[in-house]
Amino acid sequence: MSIFSKVAHHVHIRKRLHENLEKYPHPDKFKNFLDKFIFFIGLMGPVMTIPQVWQIYSTQDATGVSLISWSWYLFSAFVWLAYGIIHKEKAIVFAQSLWIVTEIILITGIIIY
Repeated sequence: MSIFSKVAHHVHIRKRLHENLEKYPHPDKFKNFLDKFIFFIGLMGPVMTIPQVWQIYSTQDATGVSLISWSWYLFSAFVWLAYGIIHKEKAIVFAQSLWIVTEIILITGIIIY
């Protein structure tokens, strides 16, 4: 099998998968609600990290906060962001972009204090 036929086969499979995606916004009321609600959930995760960030910067103390854990969370957020961009998943791109900003601020506080 030539490289061209392998590439053509892969493109054909991806095209078929793409055509089978559900409509957005979805006509089903529950799925439509869930499509919108996921953006709220994507916002609230990073927002719930703000008290941790506030505590680190206001007390200038990061004792008990793991740099290794938060660095891994940051790395995984970049991987998820790349995944969301490649697959054009707006909810993933939105949430992971917010997480990256929050985690960078938090990690900076851990390193400084």
